Amino acid sequence: MEIPYTVQNRPDTGVYNAKIGVWLFLASEVMLFGGLFSAYVLLRVGADPGLWPHGWLNVTLGTVNTVILALSAITTLLAWVACKVREFGKFKFFHACTIVLALTFLSIKMYEYHDKWIHYEVALANGKFADGHLVGKSPDFDLAKKTGSITLHGHVVEDRKELMDLRRPEARAAVPEEMTIPSADIQKMENYAPRHNTFTAIYFTLTGLHALHILGGTLVIFYLWGPGSKMWFTDPERFTNRIEVSGLFWHFVDLVWIFLFPVLYLT
Repeated sequence: MEIPYTVQNRPDTGVYNAKIGVWLFLASEVMLFGGLFSAYVLLRVGADPGLWPHGWLNVTLGTVNTVILALSAITTLLAWVACKVREFGKFKFFHACTIVLALTFLSIKMYEYHDKWIHYEVALANGKFADGHLVGKSPDFDLAKKTGSITLHGHVVEDRKELMDLRRPEARAAVPEEMTIPSADIQKMENYAPRHNTFTAIYFTLTGLHALHILGGTLVIFYLWGPGSKMWFTDPERFTNRIEVSGLFWHFVDLVWIFLFPVLYLT
């Protein structure tokens, strides 16, 4: 039994079934990310003056990832065009490029996450704050027992508010140095994980969900590039439609990043 409207357009909608399905799915995705973006706006507007972070993210890496996703949008489009003109070899090449670009994007994102995970803010007993990347801990380090020490590559500030806006000239001029801090001088230490503050929570939520979408889209594209490409030899029209549908989803996740980048990295 042949499934209707996998290739031909429906008379009532003018498009084939899979395309209707993906547009409905993307509508739900718009509501999901729209709610999260709205939460970001409300949390930022409601933050106490001087306590919303600025300059905490690496703009260079964010820009590189933006270019990577833009290129992947082009390659996935070219893969679909290659199917339309019946050039299977070019389809394989362009879809492979999309997979490589997607994996590169995820690798950079994982590097950024790791950078935040080893970045610590340390409240000192003298009321100052040490901030920097954890180099190491002494073997006997135990904050509860006040034994041992940690080594950070960073700097010390008088007030925590000085850590909020890293775009300030003073913050840019600060030269990080390696410092050893005894546990007896530490009141509290916490890395820049989601629990650190509101900004890191919304940052990891938004970019983490987006990264999961990138991963899911990459798996689909890899399937269509590999085992799923067998359909090309039996039903090329239907296979081409599958490439178009997967491409629509990929363009959506690209578009989401176009909003995420300026909102999180540039403001």
